[in-house]
Amino acid sequence: MFTEIPGLLVVTWALLGLAIYAGYRQNWQLRSVAADGGYLSGLGFESEKPTGLFRWLTTVDHKDIGVLYIVFATGAALWGGTDAMMIRTELFTAGTDVWSPDTYNALFTAHGFTMLFFFATPAFTGLANYFIPILVGADDMAFPRINAIAFWLLPPSLLLVRGGLVTEVLGKMLATVGVRWELLFSLKPPTTGWTLYTPHSALLANPQVDLVLLGLHLSGLATVMAAINIIVTIFTERGEQITWANLDIFSWTLLTTSGIILFAFPVLGSSLLMLVADRNFGTTFFAVEGGGPILWQHLFWFFGHPEVYILVLPAFGLVSLILPKFAGRKLFGFKFIVYSTLAIGVLSFGVWAHHMFATGMDPRLRASFMAVSLAIAIPSAVKTFNWMATLWGGNVRWAAPQIFCVGGIMTFIVGGVTGVFLASIPVDLVLHDTYYVVGHFHFIVMGVITFAAFAASYYWFPLLTGRMFNRRLGRIHGYLSIVGVFVTFMPLILIGYGGLPRRFASYPAAFEPLQQISSFGAVIIGVGVVIWLTNLVQSYRLGPIVTDADVWNLRESGQFSREWQWFETQLEERTKFRR
Repeated sequence: MFTEIPGLLVVTWALLGLAIYAGYRQNWQLRSVAADGGYLSGLGFESEKPTGLFRWLTTVDHKDIGVLYIVFATGAALWGGTDAMMIRTELFTAGTDVWSPDTYNALFTAHGFTMLFFFATPAFTGLANYFIPILVGADDMAFPRINAIAFWLLPPSLLLVRGGLVTEVLGKMLATVGVRWELLFSLKPPTTGWTLYTPHSALLANPQVDLVLLGLHLSGLATVMAAINIIVTIFTERGEQITWANLDIFSWTLLTTSGIILFAFPVLGSSLLMLVADRNFGTTFFAVEGGGPILWQHLFWFFGHPEVYILVLPAFGLVSLILPKFAGRKLFGFKFIVYSTLAIGVLSFGVWAHHMFATGMDPRLRASFMAVSLAIAIPSAVKTFNWMATLWGGNVRWAAPQIFCVGGIMTFIVGGVTGVFLASIPVDLVLHDTYYVVGHFHFIVMGVITFAAFAASYYWFPLLTGRMFNRRLGRIHGYLSIVGVFVTFMPLILIGYGGLPRRFASYPAAFEPLQQISSFGAVIIGVGVVIWLTNLVQSYRLGPIVTDADVWNLRESGQFSREWQWFETQLEERTKFRR
């Protein structure tokens, strides 16, 4: 049917360019305050900041940089989500009918890179940038300029990682006007998978693989810089009234996450440079005559498994922060949730080899890694039971943020329990590299991690924009997402039990019905995302203006927390300014 991506993408990019140009023109013309006094065309706050594009390119304000991170992460998520929909399109039928096998391999490779490195981490870093200084009573992040540099390293690193696709599209566009530049066609989207296993990644002739390695290295530098900033801010910039005892749970989880980043990402960065050297300078770090291909797996998973907790701990923090606000009760067992967060941070570095049980490693080592992998389920369970205890007997309000928090707990339970089975050596040897792993992993990544990001987007939307979103659409989005995740990924668990290996564009026809159900679920998730985007964009433009900072009736339960108190002072200043 379609044998190449670029034709579709040329049209997509052209439409995107037109949309950006139209938006820029519209913003250019609307300089006066909107009729209803909204934010979009008349902010209403006095500010010494420059206006327009120059402001966003030069800002060192933590709130602006937070917004930049969030916008960047949203764009990356939509891009990676498009990859996912293309993957599900191919898997709708058993044969290789839509994309070529190489294109399919490139799609799941790019999907993994984009979602893990350019969506989840930047999204939570953006929230950290915006809210941590407010929550800890600081004026800004500890190193504002480093903060800005860390963000601006991300766009070029994303372009490097996805360069093969971008250059090919650019080449096709130039070719349509009679200009053919062969260099643009020499880079092909990599087909290595996000794990970049050697010797395949070391021997692949495609020069785009080198750009991917450098792009990932650059994004790692950005992540480490952001992590250092978060740690120093929490340690040294806290207000006098903020102690370790009353530090909010979101800051605790970001502090732990940043500590994990400091130990995990330098290992990845070093490994990537070693792989670049193997590919280009004849070194043998991962060659059979040198360290061997298994060395790459050890180094990669020493980073790779803590990376899961780098992604999920901020999500846990958001659930712990938001869920009590809509349960009418304070978080049950606050101290135990903090301790469990710290325990996960430490244990996360002792589980990496459970990804390698099938490599033939020493059985005694396998047993020790199995024990630690099982043990890390305990602090995770502590969190889950504390969330359930918080809900128990509470006055639960089913607003959009709460629907996503509870949905996130549900998906986390399924993803966590299926992960415990993978920690068991005999089970892992059977299910390793099947769709079971895909289902388990996505119940965490598309479940609690993405759900927490959605919950935060609704919870803080009034604070970020000064307007309110459509609550009914928010709830519809929440319910659709929960149904969509279960319909999409539960069939993959069953397919994995049937023994179907992952990462193949074609498969036996017996698995076709379950694959089609999964693709249908992906469509449900996609519809939910369209509703979310439409709701937030339209509400940002024309939603009801917030006049009372207590949008969620938090004073009633004594949970009108610091960021909302800050927002209240902002609203008072806006009112004075307009007078």
